[in-house]
Amino acid sequence: MTLPIIEQVKIQAQILVPLVKALQAKLGERRANALVRRALGDIYRRYGKNSGGPRARRTLATSWRLRLQRSGAGRRSIIKCKNNHKMSSRLMSRGCRYAAFYRELGEPELGFLLVCSADFLMTEGLDPDITLTRTQTIRQGASHCDFRYRRQRDLE
Repeated sequence: MTLPIIEQVKIQAQILVPLVKALQAKLGERRANALVRRALGDIYRRYGKNSGGPRARRTLATSWRLRLQRSGAGRRSIIKCKNNHKMSSRLMSRGCRYAAFYRELGEPELGFLLVCSADFLMTEGLDPDITLTRTQTIRQGASHCDFRYRRQRDLE
């Protein structure tokens, strides 16, 4: 049985939070955060690749609903989908278990670094033909996270 990503994040945070804090103290926040993003990039791409299942003939919203179900994040999130077709989907999440977890740790900014910024790389792993645009996140103080996924070409 594979652990949901939310549970993996909780386990990883036990190591990553003190490590990132030490890197930030030594290198400065900007340099340390860039190093962490690069170092974790392949892991995030793999999460995306493993979360979507077969890609052919699936709408973007369906792919992301599956990802949310498998990640464990979607159980408490209120998700609205718009433009549910093959070329573009918009998702809006009003709740986030990851944000709540990092807020409980007292490290909301590290939640953004270690989880929110991973969304772009997970999208790349799910399908390199899909691009993600996001203008706000709950972790940055917004009322919701907005995601817009666009397929660069139709996969039919």
